[in-house]
Formats: sequence, C-alpha cells, structure tokens
Amino acid sequence: MAIYWILFIGIALVSWLVSSNLKNKEKKYSQIPLDNGMTGRDVAQKMLHDNGLDNVKVVATSGFLTDNYNPANQTISLSEAVYRGDNVFAAAVAAHETGHALQHATAYAPLKMRSALVPVVSFSSKWVTWILLGGMLLMGNGSKIGPSILLAGIGLFALTTLFSFITLPVEINASVRGLAWLNRAGITTSRNHTAAEGALKAAAYTYVVAALSSLATLLYYLMIFLGGRRN
Repeated sequence: MAIYWILFIGIALVSWLVSSNLKNKEKKYSQIPLDNGMTGRDVAQKMLHDNGLDNVKVVATSGFLTDNYNPANQTISLSEAVYRGDNVFAAAVAAHETGHALQHATAYAPLKMRSALVPVVSFSSKWVTWILLGGMLLMGNGSKIGPSILLAGIGLFALTTLFSFITLPVEINASVRGLAWLNRAGITTSRNHTAAEGALKAAAYTYVVAALSSLATLLYYLMIFLGGRRN
C-alpha cells in the first residue's frame, strides 16, 4: 500500500504541475495575435468548410477550456475566450476540436470506440463509488458477498480506465489534424506555429496524467480485493 500512496501523491503533484502549465500556456499564447485577425469561431468554420463539413455547427459555451465536439448532434462548442479570441491559443484549440469533427466524418476507429463506451462510462461514474464502498465495507465485516460486489465495482472502474486510455489517441490525433491544417491553410506562420504546438501539447499532458491516475486507482482497488481474499 505504501508504494501506491507514493505513486498517488506523485501523480497528484504531476497533475497540479500539468494543470498549472496549461493555464500558463493559455495566458501566454492568448497574447499572441493571429496575423489575419481570425477568431476561434472563424478558424473552426474555415477548417470545416475546407474539409467539406458544412453540416457541423460551431457555438459558444460558458466556462474555461470547456471546448468540446459532440458527435451526437455534430456541434463544436467553444468556450467564450476561444470562440471570440483572435489569438494563437484560440486558433489551436478551435482547430483541435474541429479535428474531432474530422475524426467523426472519417469514422476514426478510436473515436468510435470512445463514443460506444460513453453510455457505459456514464452509468459507471454514477454508481461505481457506491459499489466499491459497499464492497469494501462488506468485506471488512466478513460478508461472503463483499468480494463479489467489490469485484463488480472494480470491473466498472476498469471501464473508466479503459475510456481514459482510448481518449489519448483520440486527443493526440485531433491535435495532429488541427496543427497540420493550421500550417497548411496559413492560419499560423513560422513565427507562431510553435506556440500553437506548445498549447496543444500542454493540453495533451492533462489527458496522459488523467489516464495514469485512473490506472493507479484501479490497481489500488485490486490490491484491496486481493488482500481481502487472502484474509
């Protein structure tokens, strides 16, 4: 268990550092204007048009870095700062989210897998904590059904961990598509393209840390289960 706590604290620290780095990158690169004055909304709409996706909507949403693409209604939602921002950070984020729309249009396999898992993960997120807690309490009281309930909870949590790892290639590929188009379309130049890359790399690190954190937590529950079975 001591090894787990060392790992958990380490991941928590790295998570804080990655989150702080992303905020610093957002603050820094939001000060770099695009030469053409395009906003995030303009960038998303042009990228969609250039790829023949005129049926995808681009809308504004509240919050900080709440940007996302919803394949169910084919809508790109950009946070206000990105939607109206005419800077490198806004362009990078908008192109990234539009990259998800391109993945959807081309039936990108990891995106299809992630979308298929959404209903299951939504159910799991709602109940998994209670199932795990119930299983551990029953095991502690010597109940014979405790291990089975805990194992069911571990199975549900494993699905969320799988979801986190499937998310990695989805996010990385969306960034690759977005950055390639920004360069090809001349939205970014040799002077500011590196900043766009830096912004999306900082965002990608948050998904890596989230996946590792989920894996570490899954291993912790497995150790509890195995330890309880031995006892």
